[in-house]
This record gives sequence, structure tokens and C-alpha cells, in this order.
Amino acid sequence: CSSLAIGTTTGYRLFSLSSVEQLDQVHESNEIPDVYIVERLFSSSLVVVVSHAKPQQMNVYHFKKGTEICNYSYSSNILSIRLNRQRLVVCLEESIYIHNIKDMKLLKTILDTPPNTTGLCALSINHANSYLAYPGSATSGEIALYDGNTLKTACTIPAHDGPLAALTFNSTGSKLASASEKGTVIRVFSIPGGQKLYEFRRGMKRYVNISSLVFSMDSQFLCASSNTETVHIFKLEHLTDSRPEEPPTWSGYMGKMFQAATNYLPAQVSGMMNQDRAFATVRLNISGQRNICALSTIQKLPRLLVTTSDGHLYIYNLDPQDGGECVLIKNHSLLGSGKMEENKENDLQPPVPQSYAATVARQSTVPSASTMPGYSEDGGALRGEVIPEHEFATGPVCLDDENEFPPVSI
Repeated sequence: CSSLAIGTTTGYRLFSLSSVEQLDQVHESNEIPDVYIVERLFSSSLVVVVSHAKPQQMNVYHFKKGTEICNYSYSSNILSIRLNRQRLVVCLEESIYIHNIKDMKLLKTILDTPPNTTGLCALSINHANSYLAYPGSATSGEIALYDGNTLKTACTIPAHDGPLAALTFNSTGSKLASASEKGTVIRVFSIPGGQKLYEFRRGMKRYVNISSLVFSMDSQFLCASSNTETVHIFKLEHLTDSRPEEPPTWSGYMGKMFQAATNYLPAQVSGMMNQDRAFATVRLNISGQRNICALSTIQKLPRLLVTTSDGHLYIYNLDPQDGGECVLIKNHSLLGSGKMEENKENDLQPPVPQSYAATVARQSTVPSASTMPGYSEDGGALRGEVIPEHEFATGPVCLDDENEFPPVSI
């Protein structure tokens, strides 16, 4: 969550997310029109692009040098691409291709996957745990878990009754969150075992389309956004009964009776009773638009980022202690000349008491260091640096020397 990539009708753009006030455009390309997939390998100069002009072809570029590393063509349209420092995954409607990112060689083809019209899949960003998750059924919420390192099936998780709509791993690849097309319940499972760890209820009033599901880097929070105006942030904690003893009251007595009764109810019913509500929320000023969320630390403070399909980036403050309604502090335009669009109303907020909100109102100018070891977040994101050799599991993509890694055209 250190940079933002957007595809447009004229090409694609890459932005650095190291500052709240200023949105730095790292790179812009107008060589390929109608880009609908653009994936950057963390803050490196490697970027993967797919265009509507050639929807069956994947192009891999060194954007800093403006050179093409390689390109691959597939039997049908590319629906999504995922990558980490070990693997590059290409998802088609009924097949998945796994490449070794060191030399871009094809390692494995998973054929005859259940129809996956949206290209739903998730790849752990931790190359030591290169787990891949994708729908195991087109009619139920079954998750197929695949080990991208050993190239073997890990397990199958019966996550939901209805078809899947969203999947995401946490930063270490030890947890997997999922939501179905109903969008009412979000579940978190342990990886690779597949045991259910948490269950959150997003809402019961109406079905929604979950468009984005993402963990914070420390795995303490899980954010879900949909086609509605509300974004939910859940806190991953097991609530234990460690509160101080309350005076005996009728409500307290009934609460304990209700809690005890859940032990004798069917698991499905008692599970619903024990579900946690959202820890924090955001009410967007738009609804019905596709959006993508991220939980990131910018200038040493936790932020919620929301990018909408109309080309805006909204930055909110998240109170990690008390939660509640997140405060909008900045609105950037992504489709202009690369300069930010300031939200004047939020820049002129009245003075507030010295609380968490007051503390975060004045940002530090020091960019935060990344939580990923051996990884220069600010420098890499701003300058588009090549990933150092030690950051790859088995060896680098030789982006510095074209002779060591000649362009391949297939």
C-alpha cells in the first residue's frame, strides 16, 4: 500500500503514497491505450500491463528505462494479474497460469478451474508463503488454496454458502479473508489449515457487492468496501470476558444467561450471535461506484485510503484505539495533470480539543519507513528503484542489465 496504479483510456499512471498533502506522480505512460490492468511489483520499476486493445496479452515493462522485458499471450482474455517477489499469476476465466518472476518462465497451468468471470483470485505478497486462493466452485463459496512455491494444492475451504465475491491475504500469508456475493458476512481463515478465526457481519438489511477487501500491514484491521456509501473496518481481536466485575443488574444477569445459552444452540445460530460489529466506518459522499480501499501508515499515522473509479483518492484518519467514524482529511484528483485537488472544506476545519483527532490534524513531514524488512518504501516509491537482489527468494529479475535478462516475445 505504498503506491497507486491506475489504468486509463490513454495509458496508465503510477503514484507514490508517501504523503497526505502531496500526491507524487512517479510515472505516466501513453504508449498503450485503454489499460484495464496495471500491476506494479511493490515499489520497483517492474510493471505489468494489459490493454483492451490486446486483452489476451500481458506486457511486462521496466518503466524507469521505458523498455519491455517480455510479453505473453494466452488463449482467452486476461481478467486479473497478481504478483509478489517469487511468482506472477495470470487469471483467465477457466484457467490460471503461474510464472517464475525471476525469469518469467511458465511453471504451472491450472486448467479447468470453475468459471470465474470476474477473475477473482488472491496471492500472498509474502514470497515465502506464496499461497494462491481462487474460487473452487461457481455455485458455492468454496475456496481453493494452492501453494505457489511447491506448486501443489494445499486445501479446500468451505467458506460461504453462495459464490465468492472477494478474497485477500494478510501481509504474511497466514490469514485469508473472504466474502460472498451476498456481502453480508466476512470470514477470516488461518492459512494453510483453513480454520475459521473470525466472522464479521457487514450488515443485514441488504445484499451488497463487496468490491474491496484488505488487511492492514500489521493484520490488526480488515477493511471492506462495497457499492454502498459505507466502508467498514473490523478489528481482529478475540473479545475475552476480562472486564471488571459489574454490579449485579437485571440486564447484566440476562446478558450472562444469553451468553451461556449460545453454547447449546446450533453452531450456525450461535455464530451469528457472536459476530463482531465494525470497529470503524466511513461514509463516502458517493455510492454505486467501484472503489478500492487500503489501510496504510503514511507519515507515521494509520490512514484509510479509498480510490474511486471516477478518478479520486480520498484519505481518512483512522483512530486505532477508539475507532468510530473516520475523518476525511484530503481529496486528490488522479486524472488531472498529476497535481492534487484540494478539499477546501477539510483544510479549513475549526479547532478541536487535544484528542487523537487533534494530534493527527497536523501531519509530520517525515515519510514513514516500510514495515517490510530490507525495503526502502519512500525511495523506491518515489524513484521507481529496482528491487535489490537480496529481496528475491531465489534470484533477481535482472532489470539493470538487459543482456542478463533479454526481452522475450511469445
